[in-house]
Amino acid sequence: MVPKISAICVSKRKGTRKKEVQSVRLIKDYGIEGDAHAGSEKRQVSILTEKSIEHMKSLGLKLNFGDFGENIVVRGLSFEDFKKGDLIRLGKNALGEVTVLGKECHTRCAIFYKTGDCIMPREGVFLKITKGGKIKKGDRIRMVQRK
Repeated sequence: MVPKISAICVSKRKGTRKKEVQSVRLIKDYGIEGDAHAGSEKRQVSILTEKSIEHMKSLGLKLNFGDFGENIVVRGLSFEDFKKGDLIRLGKNALGEVTVLGKECHTRCAIFYKTGDCIMPREGVFLKITKGGKIKKGDRIRMVQRK
């Protein structure tokens, strides 16, 4: 299976579920234009795999893409496929570097209260955008370099 973008999600505020959109513009050293998590930090864009979300659904949770605060949902890859330092092509032109695997949550946010659990600390992949470009749902995602 060719890895693809299943969903793209954005939000105006941190700690809230994101809403699905058809396309976004990724900006170098910033992240997704218009998303609350964009900025100069190393966690500019978040990824969850469709496999991770489907596992949570199998536990009886009613979930939509974006409920865990993820920006991009990918099909055809597992969390284990990502390594810190990987360069990933998103769509035709955009590139991101994997900077963080998992994250520490200091408080329980709205996402935790909606789902009863949050998989971002265990299975979230975070990127810093190294080359911008427009991406859309259905675009390919592929590893271009492993460090």
